[in-house]
Amino acid sequence: MLDQLKRMAVLAAVVRHGSFAAAARQLRTSTSAVSQQVRALEKDMGVTLLHRSTRKLSLTPAGERFHAGCAAMVAAAEAAQAQLQQLRDAPEGELRIAMTVGFGRHIGPALAPLLAAHPGLRLHLQVEDGFTDLVAHRIDLAIRFGRLPDSPWVAQRIGAMHSSLYAAPAYLAHRGVPAAPEALREADWLMLQDGTDHLRRLPGTELTVQPRHTSNNQLTLQQLCEAGLGIAGLGDEDVAEAVAAGRLLRLATPLALPDLPIWAMTPQRHDGNPGQPAKVRHAIAALKAHLGALA
Repeated sequence: MLDQLKRMAVLAAVVRHGSFAAAARQLRTSTSAVSQQVRALEKDMGVTLLHRSTRKLSLTPAGERFHAGCAAMVAAAEAAQAQLQQLRDAPEGELRIAMTVGFGRHIGPALAPLLAAHPGLRLHLQVEDGFTDLVAHRIDLAIRFGRLPDSPWVAQRIGAMHSSLYAAPAYLAHRGVPAAPEALREADWLMLQDGTDHLRRLPGTELTVQPRHTSNNQLTLQQLCEAGLGIAGLGDEDVAEAVAAGRLLRLATPLALPDLPIWAMTPQRHDGNPGQPAKVRHAIAALKAHLGALA
């Protein structure tokens, strides 16, 4: 069947270009190879398709009817190729992004210019702090932080979150400002839930602390922190508004929290083609530029 489809495409090329030689140049093959393909097609069909002469070629009545289908097949294949090329080069269709709740504040500013420039591009956000089933939700691009679990997906670093320790003025007025890392041991800690209840080591120190309040959501931890329930490690950019409004204070301690890498994750491709759809490439570039401007 595949050989026959190829021969039908060769016949369409011969008729389009008016000769075996011209078709051979377009197909980047020899004139004899083109002639052999047409003869094999006529043998398969059991009918003569072309009248051959030293001056020109012409379709037989049967060839005219058969050629119409061959030309339609080639036109459909060319249209499909053009559509695929457009998908590869121009952002369009639905872009499905999975991300944490707290990262939502960056999506609008980062992608607004891209969406405005490409009316054919639509956005769907899958927002949750747990591990989204990326395949089940047909995710094109997932935003993740920190250390990544083993996954068949490809990760590309697009930025980093700079974090510090924060507490509400009311909490510090009640419990006092910790003057040394050792004083942090007795603080009321707010931490992301990691499935364990054991002591957790503070980065860059030998100190371990027991979190008093936990959540699976970073934005919720910030809200608890603003309510005066304890100390939390929060992203500097995320809490800038709360700091400016006086709802949170950055603790001046020798303890420096490491930067948290931000990753763009895309599906691993198993067909050897490293290319990504244009909508994904452009979205990653926009997010990377936005996060870079905040650094």
